[in-house]
Amino acid sequence: MGLASYDRKTGRMTAAGVIEGVADPSYLALHPRGHTLYAVNEQQDGSVTAVRLADRRILGTWSTGGALPCHVSVHPSGRWLLTANYLSGSVAVHPIDGTGALAEPSDVVAHLVPPPGPGQESAHAHQIITSPDGRFVLAVDLGNDTVYTYRLDTTTGRLTRIAYVSLAPGAGPRHLTFHPRGRFAYVANELDNTVVVCAYDPATGDLSPGPALRTGAGTGPGPSSGIGGARNYPAQLLVGKPGRFAYLANRGHDSIARYAVEASGARLRLLDTVPVRGAFPRHIAFSPDERLLFAANQGSGSVTVFRADPGTGRLSPSGAPYAAPGAACAMVRI
Repeated sequence: MGLASYDRKTGRMTAAGVIEGVADPSYLALHPRGHTLYAVNEQQDGSVTAVRLADRRILGTWSTGGALPCHVSVHPSGRWLLTANYLSGSVAVHPIDGTGALAEPSDVVAHLVPPPGPGQESAHAHQIITSPDGRFVLAVDLGNDTVYTYRLDTTTGRLTRIAYVSLAPGAGPRHLTFHPRGRFAYVANELDNTVVVCAYDPATGDLSPGPALRTGAGTGPGPSSGIGGARNYPAQLLVGKPGRFAYLANRGHDSIARYAVEASGARLRLLDTVPVRGAFPRHIAFSPDERLLFAANQGSGSVTVFRADPGTGRLSPSGAPYAAPGAACAMVRI
C-alpha cells in the first residue's frame, strides 16, 4: 500500500514509502480520530487490516465473514467498522477498540431478498455507509439492484433491516453518496450507465428514487462512446461540502463528469466531462480544502490530480499523473 505526500497548491505528488503486510488492499477508510487506517483485503477469504498511522504498524487482520470485500467505512462513533463483501453478497460489522484495532465480526448479514437482477447469479454488496445523521446504515447491492437501510445497535453491533428499495432491473447500483443537507442521496449505477437522485427520509431511512440521468459517457462501441470507444461503467460519486457540485468517475469513458446540484439537492444537471488522463478511474477524492481532486486510475496504475474551482466546480489538470500500480482508492488527509 503506497504512501505519497502532495503539494497543497499544485497537487504534485511525491512518493513517501510503502506500508508492507497488507494483502490485496482496495478500498480504504480512516478512523474519525485519524489514528488508524483500514483496508479491505479483496480476496476469496475476505478480510480487513488495521494500520496504526503514527508508526505504520499493522494492528492485525480480521475476517469479514465473506468473499471479495470491496468497501469499508467507519461509523461516526468510531466504535464500529462496516464492510461490504462483493462476491458473497453480505455486509459485516466489526467492533473497534480504543487503540483502533478490531475484533471478530459482531454481525454478518446476507442479502437474500429480493432475488438477483437480470444477468446476475447472486447478490453483490458493493458499499456500506452511515447516513449523515448517524441514525441508519445503508448498503448498496449491485447484484440485486437494491439499496438496503439498516439500524445499527451501537451496544451489540448488530444490524436490523428496516427497509429496502429496488432500482431499475439491471441497473447495477454501485456507489451512493449523500448531499450535505442529508435529504437527498445520489446513486451511481454501474451496469446501465446512469445516475439516480433519491429523496431520503431521515426519520425512517426510506429512499425514493427519481428518474435515471445521463453520465456524460456513451455505452456502446464506436466513436459515440467517447474516450477509447469503450463501454462505460460509472464508479463513484463525490459531492462537495457546499453541496453545489457533484462529480462522477466514469470507467471505460475514462472521464470525470461534473454536475450542478440544484433545487437544494433534488436535481443534478450534467455540465461537462473531462478526460481523466488515465484508465478506469475507480475512486475519486477531494483534498481537505476541496481545491484539489485526486483520481485513482486502476487500469493505468496512476493517480491524476485536478484543480477544482470553488466557484464553478470546473476541473483543470494539475501536473503529470503519478505512478501508482494497481491504484484502486485514494485516501487524502492533511
